[in-house]
Amino acid sequence: MTALGFPDLTLPQMLRLNAQRIGARTAIRQKDFGIWNPVSWQAYFERAALAGHGLRALGLPEGGHVAVLSENRIEWVLTQLGAGLLGAVTVGVYPTSPANEVAYVLGHAEAEIVVCEDQEQVDKVLERRAELPKLRRIVVVEKKGLRTYAGGEVIAFDAMIEMGAAHRAAQPWIIEEALARQSLSDVALMIYTSGSTGKPKGAMLTYRNLRAEAIALSERLGLDETTTHVSYLPLCHVAEQMLTSMAPIYLGSQVNFGESIRTIQEDLREVAPSMFLGVPRIWEKLAASITIKMMEAGGLRRALYERLVKACEPFAEKHPSARTLKERALFFVAYLLYFRALQNFIGLRRAKVAMTGAAPISPNIVRFFRTLGVPLVEVYGATETTGMCTGQRLDDLRPGCVGPAAEGVEVKLGPHNELLVKGDLVFAGYYRNEEATAAALRDGWLHTGDVVEMVGDQVKIVDRLKDIMITAGGKNLSPSEIENVAKSSVFIKECIVIGEARKYVSALIQIDFETVGKWAEEKSLAYTNFRNLVENPQVRALIEGEVAKANAELAQVSHIRRFHLLTKELDHDDDEVTATMKIRRSNIQKKYATEIEGLYA
Repeated sequence: MTALGFPDLTLPQMLRLNAQRIGARTAIRQKDFGIWNPVSWQAYFERAALAGHGLRALGLPEGGHVAVLSENRIEWVLTQLGAGLLGAVTVGVYPTSPANEVAYVLGHAEAEIVVCEDQEQVDKVLERRAELPKLRRIVVVEKKGLRTYAGGEVIAFDAMIEMGAAHRAAQPWIIEEALARQSLSDVALMIYTSGSTGKPKGAMLTYRNLRAEAIALSERLGLDETTTHVSYLPLCHVAEQMLTSMAPIYLGSQVNFGESIRTIQEDLREVAPSMFLGVPRIWEKLAASITIKMMEAGGLRRALYERLVKACEPFAEKHPSARTLKERALFFVAYLLYFRALQNFIGLRRAKVAMTGAAPISPNIVRFFRTLGVPLVEVYGATETTGMCTGQRLDDLRPGCVGPAAEGVEVKLGPHNELLVKGDLVFAGYYRNEEATAAALRDGWLHTGDVVEMVGDQVKIVDRLKDIMITAGGKNLSPSEIENVAKSSVFIKECIVIGEARKYVSALIQIDFETVGKWAEEKSLAYTNFRNLVENPQVRALIEGEVAKANAELAQVSHIRRFHLLTKELDHDDDEVTATMKIRRSNIQKKYATEIEGLYA
């Protein structure tokens, strides 16, 4: 037993311990056909064991690689933990990825078995099957509508479990022997980076990394065995892994899988989790949904709401215990009239802590939710740090900062104010990429590539080192800062700033179709599609006003002088954004080169 009382055990060893120690307690709830079905820790271990034996029966060796190509569901973690119980490594693949990206990850990771959610995902693999010589079998979870594939290469997940039961009956000692050999130094997961600037890289995470991340999360966010979580962000991303597998298995807390990513709003209202993680785009969408709701309310109700938000905003970042009697009374009135209903609307009324991370976010969006009483903290981390490595505390919310280093983490500034990180949660390296590993890990320190400032002991992210722009006048600018201020408008979904070696800053802007559409309806403006709405002169005037508001918060040199409104939404299939919706700047700047030059004509 060491930090925070966590045993020196790997994740699969902890799963077995939980089955023995708290076997009857609910570990997972899976929603099917509107019903939440509970799975105990004992059943979690037993079902994972059958999955592991099934994978072994299909030919997955100890140390082998199994990939999962699926939305979040219980079969995802059963595959992951089942593979872990037998000493194999799991590789996540984004279910939104096109066939070429799926094939790249499967091929680079040397996956021997891939577990697919449905026929759509199976077809992506088969489309590029000739490029995957090491792939042995394809397992599919959803059999609905599944056609028969020739050669017996595709097998149902249920059939694999049946094979696992027979294999376990014949060789019941295999798991115990594998767990006895397992150590914290073993590789547990391979998580591929988003690939915003090139091909994705496979980050190898060890069980020591996973355990260190669970410790960091528990200490910084106050998580314990009573914590409840709704799993909805892709499990092939480290952010969801840390909250669905790492922390819950070490703490013995509960995870909930909804029916689909499309039902997340309804699932949140039903579960009302005590913890929630949203990437910036999620918080922007939630803010937009509240704005639309209040637009629909209209009149006096909307005016009173806006007045209460404005009155509560000045003390939004004060801890409730530090607020004056007048501030508490004012918030109580606002809570009774509006804020409680809005917290229920987004499903976060019982949240003890909510997080934003994985990308920069506008301080205005953060302050808005804190004003409503959502306990929102900013955290920072990366795939290479196994998730969160710095995070705010609820009693010390400094705007624009991402908190001090978490438990077991050291941070310091390197050349050009690059953030360097050291600790047990720093990854083992990139799979089959020694050059990239050597560039990232130097003298025991991870070079994050992020430029930061230190505000006392707290870290403030400035931008990616490679994204810092130098204008024609020699001024260093952070595009993320400018973009985030612009995106604090509920009418702006994406903003891509241009300015490298230019006389002034310009931008490509994508409107938020839902909120601008609602605004257009209120103004009785007719439109038929995205392009038609964008090309309306009144919409142009609306965005000009929003850009002017953003400029008022920025230094003169950072002002967006001109902008071009995109007539289509940025799309993953068009190679404009990654699977995690990160902007591929170089691709966009090439694609819209003519429009960009027009901004400087």
